[in-house]
Amino acid sequence: MVNRKLIRPSLADVSTTAAKYAQTQGRKRVPPDQTFAENFYYVKQMNNRTPMIVHLNNGEKLQGIIEWYDRDCIKLNRDNAPNLLLYKSSILYMYKEEEETASYGGNEASLRRRPRRKKTESLER
Repeated sequence: MVNRKLIRPSLADVSTTAAKYAQTQGRKRVPPDQTFAENFYYVKQMNNRTPMIVHLNNGEKLQGIIEWYDRDCIKLNRDNAPNLLLYKSSILYMYKEEEETASYGGNEASLRRRPRRKKTESLER
């Protein structure tokens, strides 16, 4: 039987190796707080003067052009109506006016929602 000697590294060797490993690995970077995608979208719509439709949390629907924005608000410029300063927290969603007419073919009757079926009706069929 062969006699094997156990080789252990010294404490100094282990600490220098661990320090080198820690320097090369580093920490994961924290993702940025802001991607500026929202700012890009607002600037694009403002420059093109795109007619927008804004749906509010209370169910109201507004049409107009975004004239100005900041961190908390947007200013909606409307024709034949007063301009509005809207808090972003009160906006449910918004989209371009042309997307509404393109998706429904411009037919006003098709803009209305179809009534939903009851669960019992769908199970019977």
